[in-house]
Amino acid sequence: MTATTHPLQPLDPIQPVLSARRRWTVLAVCCLSMFLVGLDTTIVNVGLPAIGHGLGIGTRSLEWTVDAYTLVLASLLISSGALADRFGRRRVFQVGLVVFGAASLVCAIAPSVGVLIAARAVQGIGASMLSPVALAIVVNAMPDPRERAQAIGVWASVFGLSMAAGPVTGGALIAGFGWRSVFWINAPVIVAALVLSALFVPESRAPRAQRLDLPGQALLTVVIGVSVGVLIEGPRIGWVSLPALVAYAIAAVAAVGFVSAESRRSEPLMDLRLYRHPVFSSAVLGAVAVFVALNVTLLLNTLYLQHARGWTPLAAGVATLPMAVGATVCAPLSGRLVGRTGPRLPLVLAGGFITVGGLCLVGLDQHTSVLLLLSAYVLIGVGFGFANAPITNTAVSGLPATRAGVAGAITSTARQLGSALGTAIAGGLVAGTAPAGLARASRPGWILVATCGLFLLLVAHAARPKKDTSRPTSPRSRGAE
Repeated sequence: MTATTHPLQPLDPIQPVLSARRRWTVLAVCCLSMFLVGLDTTIVNVGLPAIGHGLGIGTRSLEWTVDAYTLVLASLLISSGALADRFGRRRVFQVGLVVFGAASLVCAIAPSVGVLIAARAVQGIGASMLSPVALAIVVNAMPDPRERAQAIGVWASVFGLSMAAGPVTGGALIAGFGWRSVFWINAPVIVAALVLSALFVPESRAPRAQRLDLPGQALLTVVIGVSVGVLIEGPRIGWVSLPALVAYAIAAVAAVGFVSAESRRSEPLMDLRLYRHPVFSSAVLGAVAVFVALNVTLLLNTLYLQHARGWTPLAAGVATLPMAVGATVCAPLSGRLVGRTGPRLPLVLAGGFITVGGLCLVGLDQHTSVLLLLSAYVLIGVGFGFANAPITNTAVSGLPATRAGVAGAITSTARQLGSALGTAIAGGLVAGTAPAGLARASRPGWILVATCGLFLLLVAHAARPKKDTSRPTSPRSRGAE
């Protein structure tokens, strides 16, 4: 491996050069936390019918148990990355583990849907301190570009496995121990991650940390929260009702305010000028598309198989196993392709597989063959596996190395926004639909999945070969470097 044949300089000047074994140990510890974040994004999906039955709630409240987590997570990721760059990445990482673990325990004993949704939101706060911070730790531990690309491939593999394996794990736990066990399972993982991070993960921070941008953070939270919230509640309140129109206005005003505020700040939460670079902006939009496709697939699969076809949670979870296998096998291969040839080829493969997988189910009905279902799931899983490494590597390379926390946060924000949008859209398509009509009601969702795959082909067209890849920087960013 190239990284072991010549001296390496760390990206963070306070972090010592690590041996090859130590670098990959750090990666393993960070991947453990990433697995937890991804698992909790999807493990609840397969348990939604059981949670609804146990707490006496309907589809719309069930959507909030998923999106309360992803909305808070998406809203706070960039600020958490900035906090880690300022106060120390390992420190913020460990605080996030504690918050996430405590909230998981509250979820496990929640007596009502209100408590469960609130605890899921607090879980999102803890998770926001894990995902971008762990990626920043990995980026700083792997200063060689080729080794870093390979590490991101492993990272993407673990994340893909966690997202796709969530329904399988959830189904098995619910079958054996009930829906509350999907939250109890977090406890041993949290303890292990805390111990291992204390032993093996070095502290690091940016030489010049970004100031916190509280107005920008507040406006971003309003934009994301209101936009996704109206997608969830739209079928109930009416898309052109007065509350919906007020929500549209609030989201629009907040978006304009966010752009205006960020344009004037010397150290904004998000430097909007970075999005003038096609490679960077297309990678971020590509991340949104990938996770819209994944979460539409997971939620529609859960509701269709359990409500329309009467499958158990375990059987519905096992049905997604081909997706998990496809993602797990192809993600490290994608990382190697990115390191050798650049992002275009894996992005083309990702877009092609997701498009075909979505098209397989546009004619879904009550009696669609299981073989066709499984084939579609494996195609989408393969596409998901190929997509993560090139998108993550491109987005991370789009910011200065000293801003690794914020770079990882932008990528993760795009993922979680896609997750929240996918869940809201899929839930909106089938909300209030009788079991016999679920298959037909879900067909636009599969068209959306295919469209997301086609969008990845456009992202691949925008991506430049690795030898031409340059890091988009603003004048202020270049000065920081």
